[in-house]
Amino acid sequence: MDPAKTEPTNVCYVVALPYPGRGHINPMMNFCKLLASRKPEILITFVVTEEWLGFIGSEPKPDNIRFGTIPNVIPSELGRAKDFSGFVEAVSTKTEAPFEELLERFEYQVTAIVADTYLVWVPGFGNRRNIPVASLCPISASVFSILHHFHLVEKNGHFPVELSERGHEIVDYIPGLPPTRLANLSTIFKTSKQNLHRVLECHGEVSKAQYLLFISVYELETQAINSLQAEFPFPVYAIGPAIPYFQVLNQSASAASTTTSLINTPNYYLQWLDSQPAGSVLYVSLGSFLSVSSTQMDEIVAGVKNIGVRFLFVDRGEYLTDLFKDGCGNDHD
Repeated sequence: MDPAKTEPTNVCYVVALPYPGRGHINPMMNFCKLLASRKPEILITFVVTEEWLGFIGSEPKPDNIRFGTIPNVIPSELGRAKDFSGFVEAVSTKTEAPFEELLERFEYQVTAIVADTYLVWVPGFGNRRNIPVASLCPISASVFSILHHFHLVEKNGHFPVELSERGHEIVDYIPGLPPTRLANLSTIFKTSKQNLHRVLECHGEVSKAQYLLFISVYELETQAINSLQAEFPFPVYAIGPAIPYFQVLNQSASAASTTTSLINTPNYYLQWLDSQPAGSVLYVSLGSFLSVSSTQMDEIVAGVKNIGVRFLFVDRGEYLTDLFKDGCGNDHD
């Protein structure tokens, strides 16, 4: 479907702009599918690079979601981990101009933009074009609050520090977060100076948006979300997990009840999970960004098996198939 094609005037036109990475594109698309299924009068143009259109263009989606593309002005998804700082810099500086050119070709007025929080230029762009922007945050509200209040971390002398010496110190000044050890914030200290600068810049730009959406569950992060709702002058929502659970539930409705047949049934793990005691299952997922060697995977798997707990282990390849032969307690996709 041509995103520049004229449509009826009663349609609400939304442009979805994900950060160009799997962990960002997938939740944005799932959110758009949910939105499109509940509001048929909304037409969503999902904007990706030409490379990403090649990855996901053939995937099924509602009729009221269509693709718009910009040129491949950033490094390939297939090798971005090799120079992640360069990738971050390219996304921050090279995607705005082709996106604006794309919008200029539209023959309709864009009603709103839903953009990933880590596309730093979008809130300012929306303000200049008088288009409301909803910032979709791919991290938890708690981690967002830490980064949003990073000036407090610096003010309290907790950055930069040597965690091996001061990791036991308590951080009790982040709004909406309970007291926690400084070592629990270790992700911040592992981020390069250049990337951290870009991350903090993105969080600073959120205040220019008109909405803030978290892929989170309000009941799990009540204090953090309440704190952010009180701080920002615009609506802050927890929209729930942006996963295709509406498809998963339909597919698993007829799953068999025996372990043997469950393993051969798509999404059998939902029934297995429902049969376990609350809070008893360890979830392990290494994502898709960085590679793990076979030796590292062997050690991780051995550790998971040796602790003797129930677990759900997700892997994109077939590697786990040979390692786990005990039936339920694992999964691979």
